[in-house]
Amino acid sequence: MDLVYLIISDCLLILIGWLLHNKWHFSGEFFTGLEKLVYFLLFPALMIRSLTLSPISLSSAGNLLIISFLLSFAGLWMGSQVKRFFPVEAKSLASSIQCAYRFNTFMGLSLASAIAGKESFLVMTVLVGFCVPIMNVLAVNTLAKHQNNSNVLLEILKNPLVISTFIGLTLNFSGWSIPDPFAGTLEKLSQGTISLGLMCVGAALMLRSGAQNIQLLSWIVCVRLLVMPIVGIVLALLFQLSAVSAQTLVLFTSLPTASAAYILAVRMGGDGRTVASIISVGTMFAMLTMPMWMSLAAWLFPLGQ
Repeated sequence: MDLVYLIISDCLLILIGWLLHNKWHFSGEFFTGLEKLVYFLLFPALMIRSLTLSPISLSSAGNLLIISFLLSFAGLWMGSQVKRFFPVEAKSLASSIQCAYRFNTFMGLSLASAIAGKESFLVMTVLVGFCVPIMNVLAVNTLAKHQNNSNVLLEILKNPLVISTFIGLTLNFSGWSIPDPFAGTLEKLSQGTISLGLMCVGAALMLRSGAQNIQLLSWIVCVRLLVMPIVGIVLALLFQLSAVSAQTLVLFTSLPTASAAYILAVRMGGDGRTVASIISVGTMFAMLTMPMWMSLAAWLFPLGQ
């Protein structure tokens, strides 16, 4: 039930963000600035602090890295299969495939601790840290043909989440600790990250944006919310993950698509309207599918056994 309550809490924060932008007339410029603050400062601070809090074994990190690659390419492949069954414009497909494997980071980190406290939060943080660069490479590479001057490597190296993951894992594996004054600053920066991030997600929802291709939207949403969690369960069994890691992986794979997918699609000349529709519809339906998958995960991978 703790997870259900947290999902409701996250829904309310997303709703507040939507109301602030659409009903209470907080401008798009306000949320653009807030999103930049979260993306470039607050969220990296949270990542660095989380990755340095608890020791991570190289073996468990190695398994999660392999799983991150497999999840990313599985989502990419399954998302691309829509063209075998329905007519889809190349630009819309290239823009939308990322929605099949990208995930809502803020919701994942907000809900992870409901499974097993700090241990599951750390697993989620490592998954986020590994998947961000992998999935960004795939998404940028897929969209690169719509932008003449795109540089995939530069896009990845400039990503603040990639940089913060590298710093956090380096500190963790080296055994170095962050000096107390800096650690205190990171803690204070981290405290509001998830709440502000979820409100930005709500502000980015476009409930009336419509979709030019309902088959494409339905396919990608089904892959994201119904197929990817099955892939997560299979990988958890194949890699014989602990119950905490397995449940966290299922939670990770059941998350809706990141709102950043829309930003990337627009910035790289893709079909932003269709991506916005997929994100909005997927986020709403995820509130129903996530409890289902987590109940199944708790049954398949009971804690304490």
